[in-house]
Order: sequence, then C-alpha cells, then structure tokens
Amino acid sequence: MQIGLTSVISAGLLSLAPLPGASGTTRQPAHKPNVIFILMDDFGYTDLACYGSRFYETPNIDRLAKDGIRFTNAYAACPVSSPTRAALMTGKYTVNTGITDWIPGRQATKSGAPTDRLISLPFSLHLGKNEITIAEVLKTNGYQTMISGKWHLGAGEEFWPEHQGFDINRGGHGAGQPNRSKTSDGYFSPYGNPRLTDGPAGEYLTDRQTDEAIKFIESSGDKPFFVYLSYYAVHNPMQAKEKHIRKFSLKADSMRLSDSEAFTRNKEWITESMSANFKERIIHSNPVYAAMIYSVDENIGRLVKRIGELNLDENTIIIFTSDNGGLSTSEGSPTCNYPLRAGKGWLYEGGIRVPLIIKYPKKAKPGTVRKTPVSTVDFFPTIIELTGSVKPVNEIDGTSIAPLLKKDKMKPRPLFWHYPHYSNQGAWPGSAVRLGKYKLVDNFEKDRQELYDLEKDLSETTDISAINPQKTRELYDLLKAWRQETGALMMIPNPEWKDMP
Repeated sequence: MQIGLTSVISAGLLSLAPLPGASGTTRQPAHKPNVIFILMDDFGYTDLACYGSRFYETPNIDRLAKDGIRFTNAYAACPVSSPTRAALMTGKYTVNTGITDWIPGRQATKSGAPTDRLISLPFSLHLGKNEITIAEVLKTNGYQTMISGKWHLGAGEEFWPEHQGFDINRGGHGAGQPNRSKTSDGYFSPYGNPRLTDGPAGEYLTDRQTDEAIKFIESSGDKPFFVYLSYYAVHNPMQAKEKHIRKFSLKADSMRLSDSEAFTRNKEWITESMSANFKERIIHSNPVYAAMIYSVDENIGRLVKRIGELNLDENTIIIFTSDNGGLSTSEGSPTCNYPLRAGKGWLYEGGIRVPLIIKYPKKAKPGTVRKTPVSTVDFFPTIIELTGSVKPVNEIDGTSIAPLLKKDKMKPRPLFWHYPHYSNQGAWPGSAVRLGKYKLVDNFEKDRQELYDLEKDLSETTDISAINPQKTRELYDLLKAWRQETGALMMIPNPEWKDMP
C-alpha cells in the first residue's frame, strides 16, 4: 500500500460515507457491488453507433447503453491522455495533480520552437505517491484491484500501478502506446511490455487485455473486485486484425466512402507553413480504425457475457468512457468528431467531450439518457458512494453523479479545463470553463476569450463574446478566480518566436 494512504488511515482521517437512504447508519451493504471501469484511449464522442456513427459498428457497447445510462454531456478532464488518467485516479483537476500534459509532453523537445509564441512551464512527470487513488480506497475497503492495460502516469517503476493501489498489474507501465520496434509488434505479440508477458505470435493486445480481466474476475471468489480495463486501443499505431480490416474496407466501398474526400486543410488553425501531417478528417471512413473499434466491441461483449454467466451482472457497475476526444487533426487523423469541433489536443468540444455509459441494474433504469454535464473528476466520489466505501478526507474536485442514476438533475456547477501547452495536434493552448449552456475558451495563442452557446451551436462555429459581453465577463472572471485559487501554471513569452504565415 502506498505511504500516503497508510498515513491517512493511521492518523484516523477517514470518515464513513453511507449510501444514500441509509438513515444515518454506517452499516455496509452485505454484498458490495463490483466495479469494472473501461477506459478507451483517443476514442471520440461519435465513435459509437449509439452516438451517431454510421460506419463504425459497436453492437455490444450499444447494448450496454440500452441496458444502462448514456450521457450526452460527459467530458474528459483534459484533451490529452495522462492528465485525464490522473484525474480519474484522484478525483482532482489536472492543475491539482500537477500533470497538465501527456507524459513527457511535447515541451520535452519543442518547448521553445520558433513557431511557438509562448513557452510552457514544467509540469509533474508522474502521479505523486502521496496521492490517494481510487484503487487504494477500494483496496482498503475490501476490494481486490486489478489494472489491465495502459497506465501512463510515470516512467519510473516506483510510480507504476502496483505501487498505487493495484493488486494485479497486467500491462500498465510508463508508455502511452504499444511499442513497435525490431523486437515488438505493437498491438500484436510480442508486445515489448515490461508488465505483460508475450503471448503466442500474432496474439492481439485488445483480446489479451480482456482475457486477463476475465481471469481476474473468475478468480475473485467472494470478494468484491475493481477492474480498471484501460484499453490501449484506439491509440496509434493503427493496427487491427486483417479480417476486420477487410470487412470495413468492403463497407467503405459499399457506402462509397472510398470515393469521398476524407480530409481538409481549409481550417483557420492550419497555416501554409505547417506540414502535411496537419489535416482534419471530415468523415468516418478509416477501415483500420473501424476494425480496432470492432475488436474492442467484440471483447466488451465477451466480458459482459462472462459476467452474466458468473451471475455477477446484477451486482456489477460497468462504466465506459474515453480519456479524450478522437484524434482528428494530425498523426494520420484516423477519425472525425463532427458535429463537434476539432479533436484530441484541443479545448473545443471535439477534444474534450466523450462518450459515457454507466450500467448498474440495481440503481439505473435501462435506456436512460442524461444531459447534465459531468467530468472525469466525478468518477472518484461516485464510485466511493456507489460502493459504500470509507471515504478519505483528502480534498477532491469532483462531485458524485450517483443522483443522476435516478433523475437528470444536479445543482449547477462550473466545469474547468487548463491546458497551457502546445499539443502534437496543432492545438492552441488555453483554459476553458463550462457553466450551463455556455462555454468560454481562453485562447492563449490568440490572446482572446471565445464564448459559445452549446445548446444552439454545438459545433462552436460562432463566437458570441462580442454580442454577449456580460456572460463573457462572468465566465472569464470565474475562470481567472479558479486559476488563481488552484495556482494554475500559465505560460511565458517565447523570445525566439517568429510569426509564420
């Protein structure tokens, strides 16, 4: 167990958090619910059929949504990976974990590039060992804990999952994507992963991750379990099973997608001096990406089926979401987030709005849709409440969204983002806040504040800051106060900056 949590327990700084409706009693339920948290990587808001895709096929995940609750205003804590994963583990905004960019971040090599008007300040390159993770909380409350897949919260072994509350670690280490080298083949074995033994030649990583999760569940006995099924998919490199690639290549042809222009460079953010790497995908049509999604869907179907065979489905909470929006503006731009603007790396909706499905038969009415905005930081307190776990008194930023399992109403609150970095996706650095239907983006690169009415303009095509200065000022003041309160690191001018056309 991590030192930080042990110290908190020994100091007596834990208070019981009874389930709602428990009439003040601190008695724990006889059978605590199991928790399976499925996190996709670089998976976009519209990358599911139940969220609008006509090309990708996701029947098993769609069934999960039909049997549970589908959220339409769910957000990742950051438009890139590591910060969101730290927020998930701790219930804290990125500014409070100190991890504000993917690890090690673009700044490691290009912080002072002449094309960057601003310079990023250093950020934490690992999740602090003093942080209390949701895995540690659940482990202290009698749960067996396991991660199958991506971690990406520190290069050193001392920061890996087994030192952050996980009993079993299958595949979690410092890397943010599968490794391709002379001795490893990315999504196919051999993996070159120090926390995952190689399988038979050609074994597919998504299958293996699910196998490991199922084995852990089967061996859990009578103890409740927490499985963090953190798929490496659908992050680059683009690799899928040939039979699935053929399936979606034929589908693309039948839909005449192969004849359609898939990309555009006619975007405000793309300048003539930017390389051909920067292009924005405007349709779903990539057969390899579709095949990777299809493999994930097949495996989630296998997992859910096995849970049912073990008679665990009624007492198992399944949460499905993504760490950031789909990759749509660089590095192959394998997906499109339309009608959302931009994608991974950006503070526009395409970079931070993500799918979220929660299935919990005991608490949630099947086929429900929720519109209330929620964030990654909310999962920590939500899981604690739903499991009736002893709650640490450390400060967190999230709010339990357990009430949304019953009705679509919560006290209005602002959601915040802070991304003071240039991303690999061509994105502008900045901060953002959403309150109600309005969202304000503080664009550091352009030194301007942009206001959008998301109910009328989901695609963020029209900046209404000039015609609604009062709301702009209200949200900007709220954002500035939050940055000051949290000590959010800003950016500094780059003396080497050269304005490029």
